[in-house]
Amino acid sequence: MKKIAILQSNYIPWKGNFDLINLADEFIFYDEVQYTKKDWRNRNKIKTPNGLAWLSIPVYSEGHQQNGQQIKDTLVADFSWAKKHWVTILQNYKKTPFFNEYRDILEELYLGKEESHLCEINYKFIRAINEILGIKTKISFSTDYKLIDGKVEKIIDLVRQAEGTEYIVGPAAKSYIDEKSFEDANIKLTWMDYSGYPEYPQLYPPFEHGVSILDLIFNCGKDATKYMKSFN
Repeated sequence: MKKIAILQSNYIPWKGNFDLINLADEFIFYDEVQYTKKDWRNRNKIKTPNGLAWLSIPVYSEGHQQNGQQIKDTLVADFSWAKKHWVTILQNYKKTPFFNEYRDILEELYLGKEESHLCEINYKFIRAINEILGIKTKISFSTDYKLIDGKVEKIIDLVRQAEGTEYIVGPAAKSYIDEKSFEDANIKLTWMDYSGYPEYPQLYPPFEHGVSILDLIFNCGKDATKYMKSFN
């Protein structure tokens, strides 16, 4: 049995994204699809004393979406974003119990090499966070494979090319996934359940699950995986 998960890359995603990665034997970044504004591709939320705050990477998208601009072709519009995000994270998380343990890693991610493509930035952060959490899943890209036409057909064919026998997918895909197509293809379809996460020690109540994984890491350190579903 080989489990495959396929998802567009997101910026410093929430813990559910990393549970999906950890449950798979191979995780495929699916960035050969249209970039969508006001989505998770280039932004995520953190906690602050004044409530939730968005961290957004400025990208070129105006006038390009109508031409089908893909995530993999989406470029950074202002490179000052990295320093601004790092300063914001520093201001809001420096008092967490484990911030100093991961400070050097995150500072290098933000202030080190500049990437011009959004997908490169997302991959860099996800790869580093996988290492922090101890996730060993193989990471690949849809560009490593040949894509065919058809929304569901394309996914089934990707799973087959990756020699997968099971496809793990989030509940949002229920709007378009045809379960019989996977049954006919002899591929087990497993729906990810994002309910029932335990709360963890978190600054600035009330508690919020839907924030970047960085919140969990800074607050819980090596115990972060105890509050995730795929490790238990």
